[in-house]
Amino acid sequence: MMSYEWGFSDLLPYWPELLAGAWLTLKLSAWATVLGFGLGTTSAVARHRGPPWLKKLVSCYVEIIRNTPLLVQVFLVYFGIASLGVRVNANMAAVLALVLNVGAYTCEIVRAGIESVQRSQIEAGECLGLSWMQVYRHIVLAPAIERVYPALTSQYVMLMLASSITSQISAEELTAVANRVQSDTFRAFETYIAAGLVYLVLSFVIRLIFWGFGQLVFPRLRRLGTSL
Repeated sequence: MMSYEWGFSDLLPYWPELLAGAWLTLKLSAWATVLGFGLGTTSAVARHRGPPWLKKLVSCYVEIIRNTPLLVQVFLVYFGIASLGVRVNANMAAVLALVLNVGAYTCEIVRAGIESVQRSQIEAGECLGLSWMQVYRHIVLAPAIERVYPALTSQYVMLMLASSITSQISAEELTAVANRVQSDTFRAFETYIAAGLVYLVLSFVIRLIFWGFGQLVFPRLRRLGTSL
């Protein structure tokens, strides 16, 4: 029976690089989460209440993104922008691709929340003389996002994990650093175990941040003791 000699000690000199890669993963994920939430929420409102041409445009965007691989989207953004003569670095291209991807999924999640709001509540707000913006802000979007907040949290954790794909365009996030470390040390098994453990920690940290944010922003979740 073959015996395997573990060599985690060979990775010790590379921990600063792995941590730097993890930090970049968090930054890419944070930017993509904030911008993707804005894009997705705007798209959901447009798909729910916009003119027919805008609804069709948003529907096409959502279906294209949801039915093509993220890796293909990353390549299209990175090489497509370059072919137009616009120079962007790998990190910017990575954020843009992740925003376009998660925006489509956010759109569908938020749209489901919007459609869960009863029409009678909207009509009541209109009868009170509230403007369209006030109705959507206080009566539609606030409860809608509260209802789908756990689903959004899971989607953004998945976004962080999916950011590993951006290593294919040389974004120096955690997976890209792990690829370089294993090629230097020839300790692929140990390297990817270490990277996997770091991703696991990042997932718990992100879920904790979203839980705390949800407790702060949505008091009803705090009263109900809802967990993510």
